[in-house]
Amino acid sequence: MLATAAAAAAYLYLRTSLPELDGELKVAGLEAPVEIVRDEHAIPHIFAQSEHDAYFAMGFVLAQDRLWQMEFQRRLAAGRLSEIIGPRTLDIDKFIRTLGIPQASVAAAKALSPEGRAALEAYAAGVNAFLATRGGALPLEFILLGASPEPWRIEDTIGWTKMMAWDLSGNAFDEALRARMAAFLSAEQLAVLWPEYPTSDLGREREALRQLAPLLRRVAEVFPSRPVDGLGSNNWVLSGAHTKSGKPLLANDPHLGLSTPSLWYLAHLKAPGLDVIGGTLPGIPTPVLGRTDQIAWGFTNTGPDVQDLYLERLDPADPKQYLTPDGPRPFVERTEVIKVKGEADVTLVVRESRHGPIVTDLLEKSEGFVTKDQVVAFAWTALAPDDITAQAGIRLSSAKDWAGFLKAGREFVAPQQNIVYADREGHIGYLAPGRVPIRQSDIGWLPADGATTEGDWIDVIPFDDLPQRFDPPEGRIVTANNRVVEPDYRYFIARDFSPPYRADRINELLDAQEKHDVESFAAIQQDVRARGLMKLLPLLLERAKVETPEAQAMLERLKAFDGTMAADKAEPLVVMTWLRHLMRALFADELKNTFSDYWAIQLEPMALALTQLPAFCDDVGTDAKEDCGAIVSGAFAQALSDLAERYGKDPASWRWGEAHAVQAKHRILGQVPLIGPLFEIAMPHGGEKDTVNAGGYDVTNEANPFRQIHGPGYRAVYDLAEPDRSVFIQSSGQSGNPFSPYYKNFAALWAEGRYVPMVTDRAKLEAGALGTLKLSPP
Repeated sequence: MLATAAAAAAYLYLRTSLPELDGELKVAGLEAPVEIVRDEHAIPHIFAQSEHDAYFAMGFVLAQDRLWQMEFQRRLAAGRLSEIIGPRTLDIDKFIRTLGIPQASVAAAKALSPEGRAALEAYAAGVNAFLATRGGALPLEFILLGASPEPWRIEDTIGWTKMMAWDLSGNAFDEALRARMAAFLSAEQLAVLWPEYPTSDLGREREALRQLAPLLRRVAEVFPSRPVDGLGSNNWVLSGAHTKSGKPLLANDPHLGLSTPSLWYLAHLKAPGLDVIGGTLPGIPTPVLGRTDQIAWGFTNTGPDVQDLYLERLDPADPKQYLTPDGPRPFVERTEVIKVKGEADVTLVVRESRHGPIVTDLLEKSEGFVTKDQVVAFAWTALAPDDITAQAGIRLSSAKDWAGFLKAGREFVAPQQNIVYADREGHIGYLAPGRVPIRQSDIGWLPADGATTEGDWIDVIPFDDLPQRFDPPEGRIVTANNRVVEPDYRYFIARDFSPPYRADRINELLDAQEKHDVESFAAIQQDVRARGLMKLLPLLLERAKVETPEAQAMLERLKAFDGTMAADKAEPLVVMTWLRHLMRALFADELKNTFSDYWAIQLEPMALALTQLPAFCDDVGTDAKEDCGAIVSGAFAQALSDLAERYGKDPASWRWGEAHAVQAKHRILGQVPLIGPLFEIAMPHGGEKDTVNAGGYDVTNEANPFRQIHGPGYRAVYDLAEPDRSVFIQSSGQSGNPFSPYYKNFAALWAEGRYVPMVTDRAKLEAGALGTLKLSPP
């Protein structure tokens, strides 16, 4: 009875951490009263008398609903997680401090315009007003860690925009991986593994790369995690000529990591000169994706090559200097002190060259490690001191037309995005804003020699030369991380564009209907047909030989499979498990210790290996000479054996949705033994990383190789004929507090492909509203 009473008391106490949704509060910092209407889904609709007060109220409500998430994210961006978590996060903090994200955020804050700074300061003041007036318990995460939230700063907002840019980058990791492979693979092999890259001129570089292989292999250890395979997004827009309403329709669904709470938060801000609704990121004062009363927009990642590695040669006469084209130059040094919970402070000395921070200084030195005469520097556009991307998002939220949209685009630095546009006048457009370096020579696919100028960034692509379109004659624009420029485009943006499978499928579905509406766009977002997979599967089926009736029966089922990755079917699970084993069978022997960093479901390299370079099919570790038929058949047999062990011998019980279940973890509470799963979202889900309804996974995870860990955490369809017919959804719930009924209130809707209305009309949204909170000056 005492235990029950204590548990009840603890529960009641923790519920005091829930925010007030109704009533009136006096808070310092407002210019005039603000009303915050929480609709039936707990989405806040902020009605303010000035933009300042709207941003202030946005900070207040986000602190009410997502205080722990904001604290975690800003500590991540500042390299200060270890202060409250302990040594488990020390490597992450060291990496962030080495990159200099905190310093870059401070510099960027100084580069803001007065208007941009005022908006971020108003938002920070709103967060801090909540901290000053809140009562009751802190959210559970703070209590478990013995931590308290600190006052919000504008640098915290800027830092989080840079961390989002980090999540949408990753070519430095691949740059080191390609260099490691180039040290021992032939040009023909590299052409299969990296089809978009030049491989014919490696002769003069191969010996140097071979000598550097130990160093470059360890560069991978510097990065906190391997870039997620298949990270991407979809967006598309149709002109009124192709819609039932006669006005544009626009759809967007960004694919990022899935977590509980979601990265996304739905909100509406209204003030004179401002009327915007959509999905924002906790820590950001305005919707990142959404619509105003006049325009709508949506993002996908362009995937530009904006990260480079430089091999800096140390001065033989003085190792505190490095060689440049103009002679030796001293490293710039700074000292970072990292506080670690329960342990002594850690002091980190960071060196920087003319290209950027020396990331290999993070590695523990070991015998035989090549560091006596070379180190590796890291360059990234998001480290620029004038990165005012956070300000660009604020301008975008108040844009009224194409000219205002372009003005906001000029301030994007990182990450470069494919932004589709539509307005109520009937115009559609596309812009890929962001800072993309122009290099002295085409070196971006391998680490460059820092002692020369050949890999130096000499300029950026001029804004007016970035890809853009306005009212294209076909009345349609589709992007899905695929190539967005023609082969004759004069500048280099990237080679690592995603395959066109999702974009091709979207175009196919748009072609299938003469006139579209909100419902047809939403149906496209739910599509799980794997177009790319169906190009490879016939190659496998024609080569596969089996020895048992059960295996033959499964092959027959796969011959009838149309590529629909439905959660309740076995065929998707069989095919994906087959491909997972085939990747290992084809490439693990040749790639040696680089395979684990390359391993993913790589459809095009597998097809090229089977059709153009069958030498990959021979296992170099055996005396026998295997052909592609043997390798494909062996992988199929391994797949069936693997599935029988995991899910039982009867294929009737195999389900793709069980293996591909969404797992949206809580970064802290999910680690608590026994009760951790209570704070997470887990449910069967269809699709895969190359379907329109994308679902990414990590095949290197032996226990759960297809567990969905990223996907379309935000979906929206915008109707420019009647904006209140627009719809949106995010993957968890509005609250980050597990004791709130709105902690997971969107999860089932999201999984079922349903949406909630994007209503801004106050009379409509007040029907069924949870309450109205009035904030007033003292």
